[in-house]
Amino acid sequence: MHSFVLYQRDDCHLCDQALALLAQARFPEFQSVWIDEDAALEHRYGVRVPVLRRSDGEELDWPFDVQAICRFAQA
Repeated sequence: MHSFVLYQRDDCHLCDQALALLAQARFPEFQSVWIDEDAALEHRYGVRVPVLRRSDGEELDWPFDVQAICRFAQA
């Protein structure tokens, strides 16, 4: 079974939308990581957040919907 991380920013309306979709999909537990204070994460994810990352390294970039989230979780 995979673990998941949601990369996001403070005060990000897209991140809020992603969180709502994850709740709607009844997504399993995940870790939230804010990229604002980390230069390396900012460089990697700055224009891409929110990004959902699976423990095997695969990433689901925004925009995504409930169906995409469910497929990503089951892969």
